[in-house]
Amino acid sequence: MPKLTARKVETLKEPGFYGDGGGLYLKIGSANSRSWILRTVVQGRRRDLGLGSANLITLTEAREQAYKFRKIARKGGDPDTVRKRENFSFEEAAQKVYEQLLPTWRNDKHASSWIRSLEAYAFPQIGNRPLHSIKTSDVLVIISPIWVSKNETAKRLKQRISSIFDWAKGAGHYPHENPVNGLAKALPPVKKQAEHLAALDWRDLPGFVSELREREGISAKTLEFIILTGSRSGEARGAKWSEFDLEAGLWTVPAERMKRGVAHRVPLSSRAVEIVNQMKGLDPVFVFPSTQRGKDGKGKEQSVMVFKSLLRRMGHDEITVHGFRSTFRDWCSEFAKVDREVAEAALSHATGNAVERAYARSDLFDRRANLMKSWLEFIEEKVTEPLKLVIA
Repeated sequence: MPKLTARKVETLKEPGFYGDGGGLYLKIGSANSRSWILRTVVQGRRRDLGLGSANLITLTEAREQAYKFRKIARKGGDPDTVRKRENFSFEEAAQKVYEQLLPTWRNDKHASSWIRSLEAYAFPQIGNRPLHSIKTSDVLVIISPIWVSKNETAKRLKQRISSIFDWAKGAGHYPHENPVNGLAKALPPVKKQAEHLAALDWRDLPGFVSELREREGISAKTLEFIILTGSRSGEARGAKWSEFDLEAGLWTVPAERMKRGVAHRVPLSSRAVEIVNQMKGLDPVFVFPSTQRGKDGKGKEQSVMVFKSLLRRMGHDEITVHGFRSTFRDWCSEFAKVDREVAEAALSHATGNAVERAYARSDLFDRRANLMKSWLEFIEEKVTEPLKLVIA
């Protein structure tokens, strides 16, 4: 059978199969649809593999593809699997990993930042690239421009790209070593600067809280509750009625809402209990609900931005909500002279090494309850002299 020529491919009109040899055929269908087909044996079974439109792929290109696929089939491989792997893009891989990780994240903000960082920095560079073609030099082009100026962002981005290639290699989409591994010697060392969130001096806190109590809004009550309990913004904004035992003066934040993933018992001072009681009737689920309802008409958490607006209105836009935890910690060290492990436990910070934590079964609740009582007394200026907090 004579082989096809480029001229024949252009002029053939009659529907049917036209062979070129070696199992390669030009298929002409109704309405003059034209495509390349390779008939070969794959792992003991005869298969027809489509090679694409003849309007887009030349005869020479079709022959090269057919030769490549026949060679794969002779070695026992599956040309279709190889083709899918080669056509699998970095962005497709990233979406796969994102979908798998999504159920494991406790917070929507983290999930959003994970994919947005890739959309901002990686996808414009290598999003459409076949995964198997990406090398260390390609990743370096993404990371190096922000490695010094936005080091934390760059490190997170580097880790996310690495996790995508780890998955791709395990799933058979990437045949090489993870390209991120080669970046270690290509990026300069960056000296990490300690970041201190703007905090109010503990000596100024009584005056601040006195001013805060003049405000009636939910955000003001929530902020005072945060200060009194040493809690994080998200823990307080997401607080639910089911987490409270007000008679016992106890708030138990479940593990899934804690940064360390460990449930945290918070002793409530008399003023903290009073604030929670003031919130009754606003929402059946959330203690400190947003003034706006969700799309389903149900209550929802306050936005993290409400405190920024509140502090600006109070003329304190130089400080941050998280900074009040630093204020509390400084007070513990400089005024209350409380033992370090008690202060750290109040903030739900891990202390000691893994062995020490394994033996430290107590959460020091009673000692922390006395600490928070003293914290309230200081805020209300019932205690004005430095003290050594001795707790049995």
